[in-house]
Amino acid sequence: MWQEFKQFALRGNVVDLAIGVIIGAAFGRIVESLVGDIFMPIIGAISGGLDFSNYFVPLSKNVTATSLAQAKAQGAVLAWGNFITVAINFAIIAFILFLVVKGINQMRRKADAKAEEAKKAPEIPADVKLLGEIRDLLRDRRSV
Repeated sequence: MWQEFKQFALRGNVVDLAIGVIIGAAFGRIVESLVGDIFMPIIGAISGGLDFSNYFVPLSKNVTATSLAQAKAQGAVLAWGNFITVAINFAIIAFILFLVVKGINQMRRKADAKAEEAKKAPEIPADVKLLGEIRDLLRDRRSV
């Protein structure tokens, strides 16, 4: 069983997937920081100092806190400001992944076009074609 597990775990696809997950997690943290530390403060400054991360609606009468962390400790809250931040994170990640996939597809199309062009036979010059036709005609005369 151990041998079978090693064969499975060390396959190229599994290792590639693991690397992708690790890089994706690190990339997610970068985007989180980009949104939380750069975009949201700018949006807050434009909108008059709004801090979306602390916007919530209390769902319990016990919630009297003014910050989201304290409010969550007191009871149920609807953290819509945090949702906006996470939605912006998702939009940025989705857009960057779109650009990456678009770039990969463009490189693939270029490579496919080059391979297709290489497969085509080179164009035979007109004088060589004419000499071939003359040769074929002479060969046909001899056989008659």
